[in-house]
Amino acid sequence: MSGDQILQLFAYLMPAVVTGAVAFYFFRLHTRNEDGRRRFLLHKDSQKDTLPIRLQAYERMALFLERIALNSLVVRVAPTSKNKGDYENLLIKQIETEFEHNLSQQIYMSDACWNIIKTAKNTTIQIIRSAGMSATDSPDKLREDILNQTMEKESPSNAALAYVKKEVSDLWS
Repeated sequence: MSGDQILQLFAYLMPAVVTGAVAFYFFRLHTRNEDGRRRFLLHKDSQKDTLPIRLQAYERMALFLERIALNSLVVRVAPTSKNKGDYENLLIKQIETEFEHNLSQQIYMSDACWNIIKTAKNTTIQIIRSAGMSATDSPDKLREDILNQTMEKESPSNAALAYVKKEVSDLWS
């Protein structure tokens, strides 16, 4: 083969190679676009089914946080005896029962949100226990001590509820 023949062969092959490369590039771009579109449609369809369930989980946890807020808890749960320890245990049992009832909701929310809710629950129990260690001897005095502690600082339930509301608002963005 002479140099002219090689140059002529190259001249014939060059447009085919360029056309093939351009076609490959556009085909690959189209395939990626279609994958993205399919993923988007699949995500959109699954959101239609899961969003109401997730919102319901957040609603239930908001209700849980409202129910364990100390000011509403001590008003809602009346002492059943004159023993301060029994009342303290009753309050803690109410919180634990509410929490166990809503335990399955954790699969619908973020780990950070669930951890904040658990922290609010544990902090509320800790406040009840610390009030129970005071020198009071009646359940009514214990109620008073608990309410006084909630007046001094923000309730753990309110802080957790604010986080839940923020996370729900993030679902819309």
